[in-house]
Amino acid sequence: MKERRELVQQGFRKLQTDIIAALEAEDGKGRFTTEVWERPGGGGGITRLLTNGNVIEKGGVNFSAVFGETPEAIRSAFGIGAESFFASGVSIVIHPENPMVPIIHMNVRYFELSDGNAWFGGGIDLTPAYVFYEDGQAFHLALKEVCDRFDPEWYGLFKENADRYFRIKHRNESRGIGGIFYDRLNAREDKDFERLQEFSLAVGNTFAPVYTMLMNLHKNKPFTPKEKFWQLHRRSRYVEFNLVYDAGTRFGLETNGRTESILMSMPPVACWESNFTPEAGSEEEKSQHYFTNPAVWV
Repeated sequence: MKERRELVQQGFRKLQTDIIAALEAEDGKGRFTTEVWERPGGGGGITRLLTNGNVIEKGGVNFSAVFGETPEAIRSAFGIGAESFFASGVSIVIHPENPMVPIIHMNVRYFELSDGNAWFGGGIDLTPAYVFYEDGQAFHLALKEVCDRFDPEWYGLFKENADRYFRIKHRNESRGIGGIFYDRLNAREDKDFERLQEFSLAVGNTFAPVYTMLMNLHKNKPFTPKEKFWQLHRRSRYVEFNLVYDAGTRFGLETNGRTESILMSMPPVACWESNFTPEAGSEEEKSQHYFTNPAVWV
C-alpha cells in the first residue's frame, strides 16, 4: 500500500500545482499564499489561498494527506472496523468578485483502510449566481467527455449523484447547476486502482481549462448593486449547504483536520434576507428556476 500512497500524493500534488498556475495566469493579479500544516494524529497538508485578485475574491486550492487511527465517527459513518486509515486529496473552492463569474468547487480524493479496502471519490460542480445556459452546457459536456473515456454510463450516473447530493433539503433547491459526484469506487485491486486514479486525475485536469474559460468570458462584464446583492444571496445558500450537509466538511472536522483549511470553502461575504423572492420575469428568477429544477445539459 505504501507505493499506492506515494503515487496518489504525487498525482494530487502535481494537480494542485498545475491548477494554481492556470488560475494565477487568468486572474492576472492575485498570487496564492502557502501554508504548510501538520495534523496531530498523523500527516498534514498544503493550503494555498488567494484573496482580492482581479477575478478571484477568495479561492483555495488545498492538498492533504492524513493518516492514523480511524476515528469512531468515521467507523460509524462508513460501517467499518479498520483500526487505521490513510486519506489524500485535492479540494478547491473559488469565489469570484464578479456576479457573472460562477463559484466552482472540486474535490478528488483517495481513502485507504488497514483492512485492505480502498476507494476513490470526488467530483466537480458549478454554482453560478446567474445561469447562462451555454456555460452549463459547456461545463457538463466537458465532464461527460471525461467520463465517457472510462465508462459511457458514468456521466449519467454521476450527474444524478450530484443533483441529489448538492440538494439543500431545507430550501428544496440545489446550490448550483450540479456537475458530477462519485464516491467509494472500489480500488482494492491494483488494476482498479490504476484505472480509478487515472480517472480522478482526468476529472481534476478538467478543472483549469473549463473554469479559466468561464473566468475569461465573464470577468469584465459590468454589474449593478442589485446583481451584487443576488450574488451574496446565492452565496448564503452555498454556506448553508457546506455547514449542514457537506460530507467533506464533516470528515475534516471529525478527523481533527486543520479547521482553517476545512472552512476555506466559505465565501468572504454572504447575505441573508428573510423571505427574499426574485422579481417576476427577472434574470434572478430565471436563474432560480435552474436551482429548483435540475436541467438536462447534454
